[in-house]
Amino acid sequence: MKRPHTIPRALEAKVARVARRLRRPPQLVLTEAMDEYVARHDPETATQAMNRVAELVDTRPGPGVAGSARRMLERTEW
Repeated sequence: MKRPHTIPRALEAKVARVARRLRRPPQLVLTEAMDEYVARHDPETATQAMNRVAELVDTRPGPGVAGSARRMLERTEW
């Protein structure tokens, strides 16, 4: 893959402003931005991130929800 040697001046100015605000080198800001862009557009990466979140979330219904669901099912004609 060819490496880009220049970026448009307007973009360079935006990167410089963000870099100053974050107190990071502009090259690091660019690297992190490209890494984030690629990660956001890679379906496998998105799936992995969603799976990590799903592992941390307790999806079991609480006792109130389970009781309400049971009562609704009992009243429903099948």
